[in-house]
Amino acid sequence: AQHTEEALFRPLGERARRYLCERGQLVTAAMSEASGYTVLRDPQVNMDASFSERQRRQYGLVGLLPPREQSMSVQAQRALQQLSLLRTPLEKYMFLMALQDRNETLFYQIIIQNVVAMMPLIYTPTVGEACINYGLIFQRPRGLYLSLKERGSIAQVLGNWPEEEVSVIVISDGERILGLGDLGTYGMGIPVGKLNLYTACAGIHPKRCLPIIADVGTNNQKLLDDKYYTGLAHKRVVGKEYDEFMEEVLTELNTRYPGVLIQFEDFGNTNAFRLLEKYRNKICTFNDDIQGTASVAFSGLITASRQQGIDLQDQTYLFMGAGEAGTGIADLIVAALVQRGMQLEDARKRCWVIDSKGLVTKSRVNTLQHHKIPYAHEHEPIPDLLTIIQKIKPTGLIGVSAQPGVFTKQVCQLMAKLNKRPVIFPLSNPTHLAECTAQQAYEWTQGRALFASGSPFDAVTVRGKRFVPGQGNNAYIFPGVGLGVIVGGIKHVTDNMFLKAAECLSSQVSPDDDAVGCLYPPLTKIREVSSLIATAVVEEGYASNLATRPRPRNILEAVNIHMYSPAPLPPPSKL
Repeated sequence: AQHTEEALFRPLGERARRYLCERGQLVTAAMSEASGYTVLRDPQVNMDASFSERQRRQYGLVGLLPPREQSMSVQAQRALQQLSLLRTPLEKYMFLMALQDRNETLFYQIIIQNVVAMMPLIYTPTVGEACINYGLIFQRPRGLYLSLKERGSIAQVLGNWPEEEVSVIVISDGERILGLGDLGTYGMGIPVGKLNLYTACAGIHPKRCLPIIADVGTNNQKLLDDKYYTGLAHKRVVGKEYDEFMEEVLTELNTRYPGVLIQFEDFGNTNAFRLLEKYRNKICTFNDDIQGTASVAFSGLITASRQQGIDLQDQTYLFMGAGEAGTGIADLIVAALVQRGMQLEDARKRCWVIDSKGLVTKSRVNTLQHHKIPYAHEHEPIPDLLTIIQKIKPTGLIGVSAQPGVFTKQVCQLMAKLNKRPVIFPLSNPTHLAECTAQQAYEWTQGRALFASGSPFDAVTVRGKRFVPGQGNNAYIFPGVGLGVIVGGIKHVTDNMFLKAAECLSSQVSPDDDAVGCLYPPLTKIREVSSLIATAVVEEGYASNLATRPRPRNILEAVNIHMYSPAPLPPPSKL
């Protein structure tokens, strides 16, 4: 809904209207002078100095604001200037989160209009530093904390959340935050950040977004010794106790918000795969680390394959890292190859995986985690990356290991020796954990690398040619997928939907993008891309009989109508 006065104060549904009325928080013409103070402290309706004279009188704001009315455009310019005075990304993150706590409309206006500059501040790489320091920078709680202390009463705790209508939930237990490990409740920065991207990139209304941390403890001793730590101060529970708690949480969420999309985020490898397999056909859910990462990476590989002039069926991919991201990407590649007519076993042989013990092979099958077994091929054991590349001769090298610098000069040069256009994807987050930098990849391959990374890198000039590194950011995928699920009322999220999303994203890469070696469309087009991905997901939902809403005559038009936009946007920032 556009940010008119009517839309600003219109609740999202009758249940929400009744709920707000009961709490005395629904803004109406009958509000008393005193209640205007509450309006200014409600970030969802506060417009600060942009309230008109009539609104100030109507909502009891006279005297509570400086007398001069200022447009949202002027407020945005001031906020951006204030932001530019701050030195570090973490300081800028804190400023933006404080702005969101005060004036949500202004926050999203700034993010949407300046998405290239803002995304690294509200998500990777800065959100990693924010999570590490979450206890220190903590100012105001966001989202819900569901802890083991509330076992047996999760339904009652959910009743404390003020919104009656929720469309998307992002939930984490904090066990594997980015490549930083177990951060417990400090991981709340991830669900909050992901949902900010759902709104900024795909127009899902912020009132319909719910970030959640499931607090089952932490095995990070540093956090247990931290006086500012915000979670339960004991070791993680595992096994039956963990499973029963998560069962209660997920069941009660789906009961309170029927059909809600629940996105699993940054769970440890074992639980990530188990939870996805257990619930993917019971509730509407997906795991972004497994499926979203796979989709955005596969999109980059489709584009790279096109630029190489080599069919996907003829590629060989080597994964440095065998966790949920690595095998998730491999699984999606295999699914795509099978759709193209390749036999399952032949498709799997196009993907090779390296874990902490070296190349994953058949000789190790009895000791492997289940998600690695499909990629355990007949081969002699090899411990080191360079020798593995010499033996396997991959066309693409994909880093999901969180081992900074593991793609050395020798590694990149060998890839360039074996391939005219080597694919080199250091996807680990945040930036300091990347397997190599864009500068290194381009320089060490004489500008021949087809490069994509998990975190942003600046443009690089090598041998007089300018390259724009593509960022394989999941924000290209999950917001559009979520929007499609909502518009179609889709019951379950399938792997085929992520294949469609990857293909759709790749199709948006233009000849201008190709000319600078960028494997993804510009982030400035992210809302357009999200609407197209949502349309593809809705189409797939109807094709697979998973969509529950009446089919619109024009799906793209229906998608665009659903997209929330804040106030009229100011000129782009120079940041």
